[in-house]
Amino acid sequence: MSPLLEVHDLGLSFDRSNALGPGMSGVSFTLEPGHVLGVVGESGSGKTSLARALVGLRPTRSGHIMLMGQRLPPDGTMSTDLRRQVQMVFQNPVASLDPRMTILQSLEEPLRVHRGDMDARQRLARAVDVLEMVGLPSATLAGYPHQFSGGQCQRIAIARALMVQPALLICDEVVSALDVSVQAQVLNLLMSLQRELGLAMVFISHDLAVVRHICDQVAVIYRGGLLEQGEAVALCAHPAHPYTRDLLAAVPGARVSAGRPAPLAPDQPNSGCAYRHRCELATQLCVERAPGLGSRMDLSPDRKVACHHPLVSGKPAGIVGQ
Repeated sequence: MSPLLEVHDLGLSFDRSNALGPGMSGVSFTLEPGHVLGVVGESGSGKTSLARALVGLRPTRSGHIMLMGQRLPPDGTMSTDLRRQVQMVFQNPVASLDPRMTILQSLEEPLRVHRGDMDARQRLARAVDVLEMVGLPSATLAGYPHQFSGGQCQRIAIARALMVQPALLICDEVVSALDVSVQAQVLNLLMSLQRELGLAMVFISHDLAVVRHICDQVAVIYRGGLLEQGEAVALCAHPAHPYTRDLLAAVPGARVSAGRPAPLAPDQPNSGCAYRHRCELATQLCVERAPGLGSRMDLSPDRKVACHHPLVSGKPAGIVGQ
């Protein structure tokens, strides 16, 4: 089976307000049909920039993106048919909906763009069906966004993304703006829809606990670089990069201990490992040379990590292919 999505050595430029780095570089991964990839990292690491590039809303600087076998131009332009196949759900559910439009108008909008052959009656029927999928009554169609809670607005935003029956759904921090009690409901909804519709998903989050719950594979990003990737359950159980371990340690109730930064000799800001200033395993090698993304056959065939001192059972070990 051919991958639905392929990202090869992708490079993106960040705006000047991004405090964690000047841009993204060297990011590669694939996503099979019907699978879920989690992209994890702190705020400012480049997750949203990556998400927007995948749907053609942000130009690429280097590398390329293949969607359903078609290579996207650097400026992100897509054919109408291809753009229908990839839809995005944004972080802020209320802001992503036009306050001047009824919910019916918001749901009809993608059909007007991508399904000009459908008349008003067909668009209404599709809207009612999709609202039922996300657990909302048809009476919702007459309302406006301000009349609904954040959780309800996110369900509406998910419904809008599903109106054109995409093959790939990009979810950018879709539960981070919601109350904790509502987050689980939306996550369970997404998991149910993914299984029922056979959707592929890129699920972007800063929370590894959430990603572990919903994803098949995980890619860990820091300062625009890919530090670790592998199968979700195994990666969360046995993190190989100190940054992944530290992200897990930030999860409430985690049994992983975070490391403490070690003092290093002065170095140039852009040299060496990006995580060296926060890593207790950092050595002068980490200052002088950036680690490549190498395979970790001692953990699993698909595990990769960019670290000079990767972890096995919490202890540094060697790396293959670096």
